[in-house]
Amino acid sequence: MLRRALAELPAYVPGARSPVGAAAFKLSSNENPFPPLPSVMAAIADAAVDVNRYPDMYATELTEAVAQQLGVPAESVVMGCGSVAVLGHVLTAFCEAGDEVVLPWRSFEAYPIAVTLAGAVAVPVPVADDGRLDLPALAAAVTDRTRVVLVCTPNNPTGPAVRADELETFLDAVPEHVLVVLDEAYVEFVRDPQGADGLAVFEARRNVVLLRTFSKAYGLAGLRVGYAVARPRPAAGIRAASTPFGVSHVAQLAALASLRARDELLARVESIVKERARMLDGLRAQGWTVPDSQANFVWLPVGDQASALAERCSRAGVVVRPFAGDGVRVSVGEREATDLLLGATAEWLAR
Repeated sequence: MLRRALAELPAYVPGARSPVGAAAFKLSSNENPFPPLPSVMAAIADAAVDVNRYPDMYATELTEAVAQQLGVPAESVVMGCGSVAVLGHVLTAFCEAGDEVVLPWRSFEAYPIAVTLAGAVAVPVPVADDGRLDLPALAAAVTDRTRVVLVCTPNNPTGPAVRADELETFLDAVPEHVLVVLDEAYVEFVRDPQGADGLAVFEARRNVVLLRTFSKAYGLAGLRVGYAVARPRPAAGIRAASTPFGVSHVAQLAALASLRARDELLARVESIVKERARMLDGLRAQGWTVPDSQANFVWLPVGDQASALAERCSRAGVVVRPFAGDGVRVSVGEREATDLLLGATAEWLAR
């Protein structure tokens, strides 16, 4: 018999793909629109000849490279098969059956799934009307049963980043025995000068764990590489809960090559940030009220009209991600894709 919890488990809905044979831009999955750099492609090709062998189980070289780049001890970094998988390992390491995990909603779709699979109980706290996390409400939701609080910054799918002062106030209100997970999957896209510095917070707070990924800014979504940054003792627990050989040899070498080419990749990130600004400016000029996105996507809060707007965009040549009853998330992609999107949104307002 399957676990009863699975009967009510929400299904993860991936971003739609362009229909076969159709000419459309895929802006539904927050992917990096640039292909891998030549140096990264070469590393992938070199790694392919060794796929008959198991990878380094702990991704030692990659772990050390990430630790050096972040300025933390290597024993504080735990690699995994994307930050989603790493989150699952964190919850497995810290939650007993029935423990509570406080999380913002709407936020990353995988959160309630990961919490349920860990045997814990999700406690969702509504996001504010402007798309920002309601940190006072998150803190107020903590009880004696709370083991973990999830903080997504920038928040997926709404876009705003948590600011440093509000995060400090929040952390002061959360008991030190409660783990606070800062999910920073989009941290490289943040340009808000008031945005929280996750690494500085990690250094100052013993109950903070960071989640980061190579999927977005580094453009390795198809290879699945993410990691946690934690104090050595909790990191050892997360590592013990991890899937053995979870990061493939190909993914490890591609991530290493990406770190070596970080300046080139961050130049691409800057171009995405500029296109994000153009998309936001264009939408606001049309009359849309949209949150201040600090990620590689924008959020259109259209409520029950989400599916209808997504269909209108699809007909215009851009595939976006509707969240039923809440809104539409649009990834930042090519300039031509933004132009098609703005045409569709202008028609939507004029209907």
